[in-house]
Amino acid sequence: MKGIILHGGHGTRLRPLTHTGPKQLLPIANKPMSQYCVETLVNAGINDIIFIVGGIGSNKVREYYGDGEKFGARFSYVVQDFPKGIAHAISLCENFVRNEKFVVFLGDNIIQRSIDEFVLNFQKSNSYASLLLCEVDNPSQFGIAEIENNKISKITEKPKIPPTNLAVTGIYFLTPYIFKIIKKLKPSWRNELEIADALQMLIEEEKEIIYEIITDFWKDTGTPKDIIDANRIILQNMSPVFNGEKGDNVIIEGNVMIGKGSIIKNDVKIMGPVIIGDNCIIENNVIIGENTSIGNGTHLQNCTVSNSIIMSECSINGELEIKDSIIASNSKIVKNKNNEKNFLLGEGTQISL
Repeated sequence: MKGIILHGGHGTRLRPLTHTGPKQLLPIANKPMSQYCVETLVNAGINDIIFIVGGIGSNKVREYYGDGEKFGARFSYVVQDFPKGIAHAISLCENFVRNEKFVVFLGDNIIQRSIDEFVLNFQKSNSYASLLLCEVDNPSQFGIAEIENNKISKITEKPKIPPTNLAVTGIYFLTPYIFKIIKKLKPSWRNELEIADALQMLIEEEKEIIYEIITDFWKDTGTPKDIIDANRIILQNMSPVFNGEKGDNVIIEGNVMIGKGSIIKNDVKIMGPVIIGDNCIIENNVIIGENTSIGNGTHLQNCTVSNSIIMSECSINGELEIKDSIIASNSKIVKNKNNEKNFLLGEGTQISL
């Protein structure tokens, strides 16, 4: 079985974080969100994987993942020149898939469980597709499945009045027959070829689609809040490790991961779950609260941070309290003694003072 990871799109709901690169490379617990997709596939024995790239900074995807050797896999790439829908993106992989069954992962979807069982069940079945469904609180934001007599009877993309709360997750197990279906599709009102329409066409042709309802953690990380929530869940499931150095009067409580070369100096308090990357300096009465990720090479002084993601190579200094925030790489935040505020901000920036 082969794997496809969709790594394109513009990430408009995550601007300004996505002005310089794809949203799927934004870190969750100090790891690009799409890497969780890669690891899930590789752990299930799927190591021939193609990335569909496009949009701003798509070259960064190739730079980070390379040929796949460091992930125990073989990677290739195809370009979707403009966002024309998930079904269109899948259609670009027909020559890659050939006659094999395959699994598609949306690169901003994270599942905290093995998919081995689903892979095995689909391999053994004669079904044309297998879907993972999950109950959600906001069904109008997803493709929604209706089930009758233990069969999927209808799939509707982002219905205004959802008939159920069973969302179709961004993980699709498919056969090469789907390429014939996609060739029959017409663009939706969004001028995209919708995967929901392709799946609905399979249903109308009476092609069997099997499904599983998952109760384990699954997250579509489309908004800043989604990313912070995913960061919290993943941190809670990580194992503590300390590979740095610490000074006197340092308090570390709970599940805390500290990387190589990081220095935790005097009078710092860290309350896990927290991850601190490599080569960081945390000093001068810093308090790091629960559900916080600190990227590599970041320097924190005289501040309090909680339920936030601070990316790599950041510098924060001053009597500041940062909460429920995402700070992009190479950011510098300093509170001056005279309380002056100087800003250099990108489009879409949000600040509360």
